[in-house]
Amino acid sequence: MSSNSSSTGQTLAGIAALLVGAVMAYGATFISSEAGYAGVGPNALPWLVAVVLMICGAWLMWEARTGGYREMEAPSGAERADLPAAAWVVAGVVANAALITTLGFILSCALCFALAVRGLRMAEGKPGGALKRGVLDLVTGICISAPVFWLFTKLLAINLPGLTASGWV
Repeated sequence: MSSNSSSTGQTLAGIAALLVGAVMAYGATFISSEAGYAGVGPNALPWLVAVVLMICGAWLMWEARTGGYREMEAPSGAERADLPAAAWVVAGVVANAALITTLGFILSCALCFALAVRGLRMAEGKPGGALKRGVLDLVTGICISAPVFWLFTKLLAINLPGLTASGWV
C-alpha cells in the first residue's frame, strides 16, 4: 500500500470514529438526563463514550494527516480473507440473532460461541473440530453465557430471553 493511500485510509478511519461518536451523542440527547443513583443520570455513560470516541477520531485524523500512525507494525496474516472461516463466525452471529427468542439467551449464545470458535480455529489453519470438539465448545459456551444471563436477569433485573419460565435457563 502506498503512503498516500495509507494516509487516506487512516484519515477515513478517524472520520468514521468521529462520525460514530457524533451519532452516539445525537442518540444520547434522547435519553433522560434525570439524575439517578449518586447524581448520575442514565445518559451519562452514552455521553462519556460519545465524547471519548470523538476525541479518538480527531486524534486518529491528526495522526494520519501529520505523517501517519506512528510505530504501527506491519500487517500480519494472510493476503486474502479466509471466507469459509468468516462464514462460520457470521453463521454464529446470525444463528444467535435468529434463535435467541426460541432457544433463550444461554443456548443461543453457546451456539454462537461454538460456531465462531470453529471459524476462528479454521482461520488459524487448524482443523475446525470434530463432534467431540463441537460439544466441548457448546459446553464452554454454556459455561460462559449462563453466568452472564444470571448476572443480568437476577442481579441487574434486566430481562433477557430465557428457555423456561423459571428465569434460570
